[in-house]
Amino acid sequence: MAGGNLAFVIQKHRATSLHYDFRLEIGGVMPSWSIPKGPTLDSSVRRLALPTSDHEMEYRTFEGVIPKGSYGAGPVMIWDKGTYNPEIEVRKGVRELIVNKKEAENVAGESLKKGTLKFTLYGKKLKGSFALVRTGGFAGRDSWLLIKHRDAFSRAGYDANDYDFSAVSKKSLAQISSQAEL
Repeated sequence: MAGGNLAFVIQKHRATSLHYDFRLEIGGVMPSWSIPKGPTLDSSVRRLALPTSDHEMEYRTFEGVIPKGSYGAGPVMIWDKGTYNPEIEVRKGVRELIVNKKEAENVAGESLKKGTLKFTLYGKKLKGSFALVRTGGFAGRDSWLLIKHRDAFSRAGYDANDYDFSAVSKKSLAQISSQAEL
């Protein structure tokens, strides 16, 4: 792992529908995207990522059930967590990690504004190089794609739903949900 890493978290969340909330630390908050089909290590697959509101850094440690009547009511699992470093492309297909934390925050913020953020994840489930790329929109909404770059961590056929256990508690989403009913 490189020094000066920024935090990321992916929370599996069953609210109105099942989705994965992907959050990256940038500028003291966590810009977030909802990924309906979940992230993947399959570099041949692009995942729709719909931006949601930024979340406070403290939210990255939340696992439990958001109560009925509250926004986003339903169970939330910390599906994956870890750190990341932004990347800059030094020449076609060759990327360099930004390991100084202050520079990493600047690069991540500027890349996000430009609509293409490349980064390396050091998670418990997801590892390796990825990109978030803004698209022309989806159903009238701002949208992005989460793309896995080909590297040593790529795995054909990888489906996040096959890994229904918390990176923290090891509990399934159903077990987290049933705890609130006790």
